Amino acid sequence: MTLILGIETSCDETAAAIVSDDRKIHANVVLSQTAEHVPYGGVVPEIAARAHLDHIEAVIEQALTEANMRLSDMSAIAVTGGPGLIGGVIVGVMTAKAIAAVQKKPFIAVNHLEGHALTVRLTNDVPFPFLLLLVSGGHCQFLMVKNVGQYQKLGGTVDDALGEAFDKTAKMMGLDYPGGPAVEVLARKGNERAYTFPVPMKGREGCDFSFSGLKTAVRQKIQEIGALGEQQRADICASFQFAAAESLCDRARHALQLFSGHYPNSKHFVVAGGVAANQYLRGKLETLAAEFGMTLVAPPIKLCTDNAAMIAWAGMERFKLGMTDGLDFEPRARWPLYG
Repeated sequence: MTLILGIETSCDETAAAIVSDDRKIHANVVLSQTAEHVPYGGVVPEIAARAHLDHIEAVIEQALTEANMRLSDMSAIAVTGGPGLIGGVIVGVMTAKAIAAVQKKPFIAVNHLEGHALTVRLTNDVPFPFLLLLVSGGHCQFLMVKNVGQYQKLGGTVDDALGEAFDKTAKMMGLDYPGGPAVEVLARKGNERAYTFPVPMKGREGCDFSFSGLKTAVRQKIQEIGALGEQQRADICASFQFAAAESLCDRARHALQLFSGHYPNSKHFVVAGGVAANQYLRGKLETLAAEFGMTLVAPPIKLCTDNAAMIAWAGMERFKLGMTDGLDFEPRARWPLYG
């Protein structure tokens, strides 16, 4: 049995996980730093890096204990090598290198985005190729996933990521951090037709996104109303989420058409990343996928947000193909998945 220890420290979760080649997650420990960042309304890179440094050893030890395994049992050590907040990435990479060196195990640097991209192969055994919508707080793009390490971009955001737009909308209304889940919850109580917000890029060619205009429209509406009541907050959340979904589906329609032209026999449309946890958006995309005779696949909610199981699995895929890295690997703040 092949076992991979995965380590994830790219943002504000310190995580470690162990997976095996039979797609079993033996341990998946995630220590959230949310409470430490709440007073600032967002992630503070220096605080995040220090927290990773303080907790990384204990998190790895907890994963090993839960799996009833030792470091010597691992076949290789995988870690997020980027992209992300560089301080946190450095903590994870240096820890993984130290373990790999001492245990004399292969070291695998995983692109954080590839971790998200390949999660459905861990949970649903989705075959290549498939169309991927990667949507999170920092990323929003369509990719044709041809194989491990083989990605072709169809479109991406020209300004803000959708997750960032959710978070900023929440912050403008004084909702708790993290904002995305707070907006989704409040939107369930609102009327999505109460306010008419622009649907970014609707009807345009291609598969690119833009969310800065939508975010501005929300800010202007809040300023126009003034003191917001609870129902007004709910209506704004619902109307914002509706416009965002309309934009996603419009862009996805173009991406599905392009993908189907390249791979007419492929039937999987995958959505991954933190925003993939949003059930309203999932429902809209599922309906759209069905129009193309495709199935929408998304990881379980707990594996949509940052975690180490996805890093361990991406490491497993790479390890099986002999794609390991040297201990001279340099952590990266930016690391495109394509090109």
